[in-house]
Amino acid sequence: MFIVLLLSLHNSKAQQNDTLDYYPTRLKYSIAATSFVYATTLYSLNKLWYADFEKSSFHFFNDNKQWKQQDKVGHIYSSYLGGYIGYSAFKYSGLSNKKSALYGGGLGFLFLSTVEVFDGYSSEWGFSWGDIASNGIGTGLFIGQELLFEEQILKPKYSFTSSEYRALRPNVLGANTQEAYFKDYNAQTYWLSLNLNSLNHNIKPKWLSLAFGYGANGMVNASGTYINKGLVIEPYRQYYLSFDVDFTKIETEKKWVKSLLKAANFIKVPAPSIEFNQNRKTNFYWLFF
Repeated sequence: MFIVLLLSLHNSKAQQNDTLDYYPTRLKYSIAATSFVYATTLYSLNKLWYADFEKSSFHFFNDNKQWKQQDKVGHIYSSYLGGYIGYSAFKYSGLSNKKSALYGGGLGFLFLSTVEVFDGYSSEWGFSWGDIASNGIGTGLFIGQELLFEEQILKPKYSFTSSEYRALRPNVLGANTQEAYFKDYNAQTYWLSLNLNSLNHNIKPKWLSLAFGYGANGMVNASGTYINKGLVIEPYRQYYLSFDVDFTKIETEKKWVKSLLKAANFIKVPAPSIEFNQNRKTNFYWLFF
């Protein structure tokens, strides 16, 4: 989120002068910065994460049926976010909207797919074609909208509500809240936020959006039903309908506020929501995050 904020600030400065096709110095800085972040992040992952697990020969692993596909939706969200960061970096360099989308929009796919290769050499996991496909969907969602509309009408978003299941397997679902943000799929909800004003400019206020959410609950392990000492927990899917705010549609003259709003636009705001789930139950929440 900090990277998004910085790039948004730089982007607002770059847009002050569109007379050049690009700014050579800025382009060099953008390429150098993204390359540095890419290399150091992968190096850190290899040293701090994968070093704790036994290495193996490269192998494939089909995890498409695990975690009710929550991990796959997370890949879509992450690759979209990475694409936005890459796009913003090239936009800062003064490149056109089309070139920025094509050259920078695939940054998320590149990064996550490289991590997937790391998984392929870890005995704990394996290279997953399902993850690669999800990375492609997130990247395609960003680049496709930018090329077709020069606007992101559908925006993936994330929300988190702490779950009770983490206490049953903290080593898998997170030993604390910070780890749970990434590990506990029960606590995560992913959204597609549709800005209504982008569909019809007569719809006011401009920031009003309709959000479609997906989540799952009862997932103590990856494979399915959890049974332990008479305790039986059956996982199930959840579907949500809610309102949302497109922060980029909020008008302000202050550039730092615009940049802050852009950075915040990847998080779903709490709002009244309706949940439909696999247990054939419908729940209404006055405020759901």
